[in-house]
Amino acid sequence: MGRSGMATVHDVARDAGVSISTVSRSFDPSSKISPATRARVLGAAEKLGYRPHPVARGLRTGRTHAVGLLVPDLGNPFFAAVTKAVQARARAEGYEVFVADSDEDPEVEPELIRALAIRTDGLLLASPRADAVSLYEALDGVIAVLLNRELPPPVAAAAPPEPSSERPPIVPEQPLVVSGGRPVALDARASVVAEGRSPAASAVVPGIPAITLDDADGVAQILGHLSALGHRTVGIAAGPKASWSAARRVAGLHAAATRWDVRLIELGDFRPHFAGGIQAADHAVASPATAVVVFNDLMALGVLDRLRQRGIDVPGQMSVIGYDDVPLATLVTPALTTVRVPLDKLGRRAVDLLLARLSGTTAPAGAQLPVELVIRGSAGSAPEEPPGR
Repeated sequence: MGRSGMATVHDVARDAGVSISTVSRSFDPSSKISPATRARVLGAAEKLGYRPHPVARGLRTGRTHAVGLLVPDLGNPFFAAVTKAVQARARAEGYEVFVADSDEDPEVEPELIRALAIRTDGLLLASPRADAVSLYEALDGVIAVLLNRELPPPVAAAAPPEPSSERPPIVPEQPLVVSGGRPVALDARASVVAEGRSPAASAVVPGIPAITLDDADGVAQILGHLSALGHRTVGIAAGPKASWSAARRVAGLHAAATRWDVRLIELGDFRPHFAGGIQAADHAVASPATAVVVFNDLMALGVLDRLRQRGIDVPGQMSVIGYDDVPLATLVTPALTTVRVPLDKLGRRAVDLLLARLSGTTAPAGAQLPVELVIRGSAGSAPEEPPGR
C-alpha cells in the first residue's frame, strides 16, 4: 500500500501478476488486452479498493472520461434542470461533467468551447447563442452534440457566392459553404420560396447531431387553446434575438395563426429573465392583445407580477402562457398555463448520443422530442376589450 494507506497501481500489478502498463491498459476500454487478463486486473483492483486517478489515466490513454456542457444561463431553471440530467446520466456511464456558463453572451461562447474541448472528450452545447459560422470554427475537430439548437450542414463548394448581409428573424439558419476551411453563410430564402415552402416550414438538416423540441407543435397547441377561449389578438413576447428557439417559436406561431384565425402582435425581443417579463407586460398592456405568449416561464412570471402591480386581472383581463413548465410555474397565483418540455429526457438523450459518437458506434443523427400544453389558471376566456383600452 502507498503511504496514505490507499492501494496503488504497483499493488494491483503485484496482486494480478502483471506489469504496471498492463494495469493501466486494463482500465482503458479501447485498449487491446485479453478478456482474461483484464478481468484479473479489475478483480485485483476491486479487492484492493484501487481507483485510477482520472487525470493520470487521461494522460496515458488520451481520454479524459469527462464531457463539457455549455449553457447560456445556469440561473435559468430550464438550464439548471438540463444540467442536472446531463450530470446524472454522464456519471452513471463513468463520465464527469465540466460546465461553463456564457451568461447569454454569444461572443464568449467560442472561447468557452475551446477551453472545454481541451479538458474533455466531447461537448454538449445547450441552446448556444453564437452564429453558425462561429460555432463551426470553434468546434473544428471536436465531437459535439447540440441541445435545443440545430446548425445547417457545411456544404463543400469551390467558389461560394457572397454571404447574405441580413438574417431574417424567423428564417432558420442558412446553409453554409466551406471555402478554404472557413464556413460562409449563404442566403437560402430564394431556394425555400422556389420550392413552394414557407421559411417557417423549411426543415434544416443539422450539420452536428442535435436533440431538439417540437416547438412548432407546442406553439400550435397554445394558439389552438387561446382561439378556443375566444382570443383573436395575441401578443408575442419573444426571447433574445440570438436565440434559435425564440426565432423558431415565433415562426411556428405565424405558421399556426392563419389556421386558428388569430392576429399576432410581436411585442419585441426580451431578455429571458424575470425582468424581461416585466418589460414585456408593459408592451402587452399598451397593445390591443387580450393574451400574451411568452418565450419562457421565467419571463412569464415577470409578466404575471407586473400585471398584478398594474391592477390587471389574470386571466380576467389578460391571459398569459409560458413555455418550459419549470417547477416555479405551479407556485404562483394563478398557476401558469405553459408548454411542458421533457427537460430530463433532453439532457439524458443528449448524453447518450454524445457517448455513442465517442465510442465510434453508429449513432442516430438526432431526435426531436414532443412537448405538451399544460392548462392551468393563467389563461381564460377573452375579455370584451383588451386591458389597455
